[in-house]
Amino acid sequence: MTDETKKNGPDATAADNTAEAVASALEEAAKRNAAEAPAAEPDPLELLKAENAELRDRFLRLAAEMDNLRRRTERDVKDAKSYSVAGFARDMLAVSDNLRRALDAVPTEMRAGADATLTTLLEGVEMTERSMLSALERHGVKKIDAEGERFDPNFHQAMFEIPNSNVPNNTVVQVVQAGFTIGERVLRPAMVGVAKGGPKADAAAAEPAGEKNL
Repeated sequence: MTDETKKNGPDATAADNTAEAVASALEEAAKRNAAEAPAAEPDPLELLKAENAELRDRFLRLAAEMDNLRRRTERDVKDAKSYSVAGFARDMLAVSDNLRRALDAVPTEMRAGADATLTTLLEGVEMTERSMLSALERHGVKKIDAEGERFDPNFHQAMFEIPNSNVPNNTVVQVVQAGFTIGERVLRPAMVGVAKGGPKADAAAAEPAGEKNL
C-alpha cells in the first residue's frame, strides 16, 4: 500500500458510505411516492357499459313483472265473469230439478190419455225447463254427460251400485241427478249409480285389440 492510498483511504470510505446512504434514501422516497400516488382513474366507457347493463337488467325484470301482472289480471277478470253467477246458477238448477220431478211424477200412460189442458201444462213445464237450461248454458253452465261413462270422482258422486255383468265395472249406468260444470269447474257433481260385477274397464278396452291381433 502506497502512502497516497493510505492518505486517501478514510475519505474514500466516507464518500462511499455517503453515496450508499443517498441511494437508499432515494429508493425509500421512490417507494413512498409510489404508495402515495393516486389510483388510476376508471375508464368512463367501462363505467357507461356497466351502468347500461344494470339498467337493461332492471328493465327486463320490470317488463317480466308487468307481463305477469297483466296475465293475473286477465285471469282474475275472466274468473270473475265465469264464476260470479255460480251461486245463482246453483239455485236455478234446484228450480230445474223441481220442474223435472214434476214431469217425472206424471206416469207415461196418463200422458198418453191426457186431455188438452194437461198436455198443454206438461208441454209448458218442459219448455220452461229447456229454456232455463239453455239460458244457463249461455252463461257457461253445461250439463255433464255421465251415463255410459267411466266413473270419475271429479265429476260424479256414486249413490249406489247396480249388479251388471254386461258392462265394464264402475261404468255409470244410471243418473239420479244431473251434474253441471261452470267454466272449468264442477258446479254440481252428477249423482249416479255404477255397474258392479262386470269386467274391469282396462280389460274390456283391451279385449277388442286382443281379438283383432289373433
